[in-house]
Amino acid sequence: MKNFGSLVLAAILGSVITITAYQWLGKGGNQGVKIEHIEGLPTSQVAYRINEKGEAIPLDFTGTAEKVTKAVVHIRSTQTGGIARERESNDPIQQFFFGPNGPQQGPSVSSGSGVIINADGYIVTNNHVVQEADIVDVVLSDNRSFKAEVIGTDPDTDLAVIKINQKDLPYLSFVNSDNSKVGEWVLAVGNPFNLNSTVTAGIISAKGRNINIINNNSNNPTSRNNRQGNTAIESFIQTDAAINPGNSGGALVNLDGGLLGINTAIASPTGSYSGYGFAVPSNIVSKVVEDLLAFGTVQRGWLGIQVGSVSPELVKQEDLSVNEGAYVDGFGEIEKSAAKEAGIQKGDVVVKLDETPIKSSTALIEYVGRKRPGDKINVTVDRKGKTLVIPVTLKNREGRIGTVKKEEKSVVDALGMELEDVDAKTLKKLDLKGGVAVKSLSSGIIEKYTDMRDGFIITHIDNEVVKSAKQVNELLKNKKSGDQAIFAGIYPDFPREYLYAIRF
Repeated sequence: MKNFGSLVLAAILGSVITITAYQWLGKGGNQGVKIEHIEGLPTSQVAYRINEKGEAIPLDFTGTAEKVTKAVVHIRSTQTGGIARERESNDPIQQFFFGPNGPQQGPSVSSGSGVIINADGYIVTNNHVVQEADIVDVVLSDNRSFKAEVIGTDPDTDLAVIKINQKDLPYLSFVNSDNSKVGEWVLAVGNPFNLNSTVTAGIISAKGRNINIINNNSNNPTSRNNRQGNTAIESFIQTDAAINPGNSGGALVNLDGGLLGINTAIASPTGSYSGYGFAVPSNIVSKVVEDLLAFGTVQRGWLGIQVGSVSPELVKQEDLSVNEGAYVDGFGEIEKSAAKEAGIQKGDVVVKLDETPIKSSTALIEYVGRKRPGDKINVTVDRKGKTLVIPVTLKNREGRIGTVKKEEKSVVDALGMELEDVDAKTLKKLDLKGGVAVKSLSSGIIEKYTDMRDGFIITHIDNEVVKSAKQVNELLKNKKSGDQAIFAGIYPDFPREYLYAIRF
């Protein structure tokens, strides 16, 4: 009994000691871990940014995202394709694989984004989003869909303007991209991977980037741009806001919802976002859009010089007196060069255009690219340590001053064909009543959608005998979108009649 009483007393004493120790430890500031939960505190109240008035305001993307997504559209571009087949082929292998009418090609669809810039339905996007499209569909943020008309394109900046027949649309206003700063918050809005109204956030990582992506035809030695030199204007805003395929043509905006640029490209070893995206600055976009709407083509001023950025190696090699600028390495066609005419010399370093410092060839190309033929600029150059200010009146690409008219291509040129008449001796030898030879094929509908080869002799178009290259253009120029044209003819070394069909 005595032992039982001792056990009870020990238990009570142990409980008292445990409770006392717990209370003492709970009051000790360094003896435990306290986890505090505070509900309802949004992150926008713990991060701030400074607005243009110098006021600290909460960093919050929600209002900007809601405003901007309404003005960004989804663009679907359809290339309807063409048909190439051999007429009534008796070849059993041909019939086994393709049927009696030969191989056929169907439509292909690609997608991108666009930004509404006017309440009346004008939309800016990338040229590569709508290039060679037969049908362009625009889907608004509220899922309404419209057919769009391509108003104009500018391959040199990879920009295009399209229009839908709709009024009172939400739109974005341009802001001065020159005022944007590295480190500034931006949002990228578009439709990557067909995911509509996607918003990503990041900062401006760099400005004035040239990544040699526009008009890069190094793999096509016969292309027009490769023969005449790459005339691209690249001075991208670089951002780490996530951009993926489908974002092309979408908006890069500041936190006030102003349009800073048009998202155009990514730098990626995989084809998907890897940390860098590039947008055409709004000041370039604005100029291109204004020209396309007013003239149908971009009015671009040219200095007529070949330039490269000053580098440490160039400074040492040429014994330059400056470490930054655009080095004049030569001239284009001298008789067309505005710079040569004004007195600029090879070896000069352009350090300023008007009041804008020029630190690289990219900066020079961007500044001049915003000007029109006839505009006058003051070019400040360093010439062997001496500073000179040289007034220059810019010319157009043809070396003249004045408005450039929109080039009207013949239908044959637009199809990517160079034709030549067939002489009577050849026609007699091949027992043909008429024919026009395909001298060469370049990028166009014919090359893309048919198997036609150089040397093909067109004898009929839609069952009408063809006797001259001029007649081909006359037969095709009245074709409308959706119309089909059938080219019949032979190859001199394989005189079986072939049919090639395309749809406009």
